[in-house]
Amino acid sequence: MQEQERKHVEHQLYILGGSLPCLGVGMYLLYRFLPLAWLKTFFIPCIFYAVTGLYCPGCGGTRAAAALGKGHILLSFFYHPIVVYGAIIYLWFMISHTIEYLTGRRIKIGMKYRNGYLYLALVIVIINIAVKDIALTAFHIDILKLLDNTHALV
Repeated sequence: MQEQERKHVEHQLYILGGSLPCLGVGMYLLYRFLPLAWLKTFFIPCIFYAVTGLYCPGCGGTRAAAALGKGHILLSFFYHPIVVYGAIIYLWFMISHTIEYLTGRRIKIGMKYRNGYLYLALVIVIINIAVKDIALTAFHIDILKLLDNTHALV
């Protein structure tokens, strides 16, 4: 990727990243002030899990995001490590680019876009699903249900 194209991609990612807090606040306000009974109609069980009995690559992601939102970083990591990884990458990207933009690019610490971040995310997802499904099939340990039960005690 050429330098000019990379900077354009980084700028677009920065704009998109800046809109995420607004989306989060909007979702929180909906959650806080609207009755949520109607939302349950949109919650469907994981079809992959229902058919195969195995976890899909995304299983645990919603619980991980909810745990992270409540400040339970370690619990979030155990539910699905990609959520914590994504949050770290997002925060560093946004903070470093904000500093760079506010200083008129005098302090050049903006995180550079690299495909390696995506490849690492893919590896994290593959390892996560392998661990959960091997524990489930070989040792009959349902990690997500174990975490749910453990977290309910806290």
